[in-house]
Amino acid sequence: MAAIIPTLTEGRVSIRGIKPRDAKKLEEELMRNRSWLRQWEATAPQSFVSFDTKAGIKNLLAHARAGSGLPFAIEYDGELVGQLNVSGIVYGSLSSAQLGYWVAERVAGKGVTPTAVALATDYCLQNLGLHRMEICIRPENAASLRIVEKLGFRYEGLRRRYIHINGDWRDHFSYALTQEEVPAGVLNRWQLGLVPADVSMVPAADFDALGR
Repeated sequence: MAAIIPTLTEGRVSIRGIKPRDAKKLEEELMRNRSWLRQWEATAPQSFVSFDTKAGIKNLLAHARAGSGLPFAIEYDGELVGQLNVSGIVYGSLSSAQLGYWVAERVAGKGVTPTAVALATDYCLQNLGLHRMEICIRPENAASLRIVEKLGFRYEGLRRRYIHINGDWRDHFSYALTQEEVPAGVLNRWQLGLVPADVSMVPAADFDALGR
């Protein structure tokens, strides 16, 4: 069943369904922020990085029609500044999905990413009826680690050589939230300052496993 892609807004931040006409603007942002984003960019073994943004959007919308994804454009003051993608949506006994995102460097530190992540997570848990949302982050990605810390995603473990990023298989830290942990919503808990301390903390043993 095709997933409905809503428009969700909080303050100056909105997320909405991505559209084919966004391709040119997204491509401009990706190129402008190349050095900022490249080290975190998903790649595929034995293939080149593609900037065929139209094809990428077409693929994301195909997953949305199949009910397995929710591709969002992130806007700040009405300007497109990034993407957020809910992928791997499954129902039944698992009822979960994964979440990934990127934003332009010029809006980093303005609360855009945590707000977008909170809006998408709340929609999936409260409106789609999913039970669990997961985010996987490279240990070197300090900015993304701050996002899960702010929102209180719970640390679940180290995944070795998990995703092909920037030309090689990279280790990732895994974080998740379930419905029971945020009954009033992720955004509400964050705004009220009720995020529990240390739930996102990575055990020293996992850093040791990385040789750090």
